[in-house]
Amino acid sequence: MTDMALVVVGAAGRMGQTLVRLIHETPGARLAGAIEREGAAQLGRDAGELAGVGPLGVAITDDPLPAFAAADGVLDFSVPAASVAYAGYAAQARIVHVIGTTGIGPEDDAKIAAAARHATIVKSGNMSLGVNLLAVLVEQAARALPADFDIEILEMHHRHKVDAPSGTALLLGKAAAEGRNIGLANSSVRVRDGHTGPRPEGAIGFATLRGGSVVGDHSVILAGPGERIVLSHNAEDRAIFGRGAVRAALWARDRKPGLYSMRDVLGLSAA
Repeated sequence: MTDMALVVVGAAGRMGQTLVRLIHETPGARLAGAIEREGAAQLGRDAGELAGVGPLGVAITDDPLPAFAAADGVLDFSVPAASVAYAGYAAQARIVHVIGTTGIGPEDDAKIAAAARHATIVKSGNMSLGVNLLAVLVEQAARALPADFDIEILEMHHRHKVDAPSGTALLLGKAAAEGRNIGLANSSVRVRDGHTGPRPEGAIGFATLRGGSVVGDHSVILAGPGERIVLSHNAEDRAIFGRGAVRAALWARDRKPGLYSMRDVLGLSAA
């Protein structure tokens, strides 16, 4: 089988350059396209040179359509509106679309799900192996423990992160809610300020910290009468997200169109 031809969107950014390097290092994958926003200073530059791996013969462009038409898949850590547009392009080209974008709301989720009728889409709030294993453990713990164990999710990221709670925190919250057989939307508590009264029974609380250069720290606290369990994951290198995304693309190459998650990629869906 020929190497999987992959397009990186946001190729000039930190994650984009990481993805270019990882594709270059991964057997079975090759860089076929590099996309940046209109007017970006890096347009026309060789994506490999910019990423520090030497020339790859792939110039950065602001036109995704030709790149998508010639590719097998696209890796996307962008912004919600862009991810929706890229999902549409991937559906037209009938290729793989790996979405690591966070902050995607229900309306955009519906559009991405519609695109998955024709594109093979892998979407996750976090692409790392460890976080997705953690989500399975959180779901199992929430299911096993009685309702008097309160669930709190604490996350911290670097000062430049623009969405809160993080996509990973929401992924973990969803896992906890599924373990309790409740809906996250109706049970999550995102803000506490002033005289809040007692903690609502069955609530899943979120606390957000921002500062410095933290890649991503997440803890799920299950606090019961007289004891407390803490399940946590610390990301030390953003390359873990890129490695997961490349792995997801290679896994999805021969899959039918549909909407998949990293649990599917890692064989954890039935866990």
